[in-house]
Amino acid sequence: MRDPSPTPQPWLTALGPSLAEALPRLYDTPPDPLIGELIHALTAALGRGELELDLNGPAPAEVSAASWPEAHRAALAHSPLCRDPDSPMALEAGRLQWRRWQRQRQEVIEALISRAGLLEPSASSPGAGAQALPALAGLDGRQRQAVAAVLNHGLVLLEGGPGTGKTSTVAGMIAAHRAVEPDGHLHLAAPTGKAAARLRAATGGTIPCTTLHRLLESRGDRFGRHRNRRLDLDLLVVDEVSMLDLGLMAALLEALPTSCRLVLVGDPGQLPPIAPGAVLQELQRPDRRRQLGSAAITLTTTYRNAGAIAAVASALRQGQGLATATGASATDLLATILPLLQALEPTDNLQWRACSPRTLPPELLERLRRHQASLAGLAARCRPGSDPGCRALLAARDRLLVMAPQRQGRWGLETIHRTLLGGRLDGDLQDLPAGTPVLCRRNLPELDLANGDVGLIVGGPGPSARLLFGDGGGEAVWIHPGQLAGAAEPALALTVHKAQGSEAEEVIVLLPSGGSQDGRLLYTALTRARQGALLLTEAASGVYEK
Repeated sequence: MRDPSPTPQPWLTALGPSLAEALPRLYDTPPDPLIGELIHALTAALGRGELELDLNGPAPAEVSAASWPEAHRAALAHSPLCRDPDSPMALEAGRLQWRRWQRQRQEVIEALISRAGLLEPSASSPGAGAQALPALAGLDGRQRQAVAAVLNHGLVLLEGGPGTGKTSTVAGMIAAHRAVEPDGHLHLAAPTGKAAARLRAATGGTIPCTTLHRLLESRGDRFGRHRNRRLDLDLLVVDEVSMLDLGLMAALLEALPTSCRLVLVGDPGQLPPIAPGAVLQELQRPDRRRQLGSAAITLTTTYRNAGAIAAVASALRQGQGLATATGASATDLLATILPLLQALEPTDNLQWRACSPRTLPPELLERLRRHQASLAGLAARCRPGSDPGCRALLAARDRLLVMAPQRQGRWGLETIHRTLLGGRLDGDLQDLPAGTPVLCRRNLPELDLANGDVGLIVGGPGPSARLLFGDGGGEAVWIHPGQLAGAAEPALALTVHKAQGSEAEEVIVLLPSGGSQDGRLLYTALTRARQGALLLTEAASGVYEK
């Protein structure tokens, strides 16, 4: 699921009708209303980041339910718009796809599976297993399998929910690889700046760690690293692979030498990427898993994040809430976990409130105002060169994370920021109060910033204001607010997608009613919490009253 929006994106609104008119003309075939419906639906799916329509599933909103799917199948069978090898659409096992992405997806998946079977000579050399034994200390059976896999496969897929020991396993993989190849070139990467900062901190900060865009030397719509200028690496670990889209994975594989081992780490229960093509979801298909064999390991033992958060997350991960095809509402989603919510105790690490939908919950506003005041006080003691004060400010930023699935509406991000920032929301960034979090919405390598990085206003308001970015570890980045004009926005609250890859001690999740929901959204939001979470839902005629 994507972050719901009350209106389609402008480009998407125009693209569907344009393609439905242009494609029959370009392929010299009469327009067919049923084919036009499928083009509309497939275009709408692309806007959600999905590359296909399942003709065996429920009818999409863009097609006539009375004709779905048999009449649409018959129309496709007779249409030159869905014939090999050069037609724009392809039907494969009941799944209608844009042929361009079908081919790219096939190439990427085949390349990953092929890489999983590659063996480095050093991995099978005598004594390699013995040298790696120190890396196995304290690991369970499946974690040991993963460490062994990195010595025997060119690709390893490591999956698991929160707290299942993925980071410890990665540390074991790195140690094992170093035991076999002491002089090997290692790198850690993640799709976003927040995820990369977490990975860097979790692994001790001794290995280079960047965003994938920075690793591939992003230059707008192309990359400086490619098949003619490959990366000089022997082991690459990529975290948060659930966020990795098809295009970025294709670019990564093109830039990797065949000798480089690739470890993909992720949680398939989390939200898929916003851009088209959810690579990790593709690798969940039974035929893909069989092909990967022992190169795919799923960790199941939970070592942290226990308690009510883990119980609700597990129910969401395993239940029907993860299925998007049903178009479940927020009410349906809550119904799947209602017994767990109603059984919560005041001492549990997850709390739940059913609130009036007419206004923002007072508990949310009170907590955010206290957070604002704390950040403002720390910002007053932070200035360039004052490391202790700035580290304290960055640490305080990560104590609270508020997430909402919507940008607009009574419980949307815009309402939250309008309530807390008032008229200052309409001015420049430099006019925001000191301590206000600010989200960078683009990859800006020239400023050493990545899409999703969250900074803080220091100084000001006015021309003296500066933006502080950093993860509390490495060197802080100071930016004048004017340098981010049009590329940043206040971030007292984030959409769940923008928060993906980050963590906070305390998490507050708003779940308004209306619109379809996906259990992965709530799962992703709740599992951002390190210590505690508060779930705020709309009260509906007492149904959810505890």
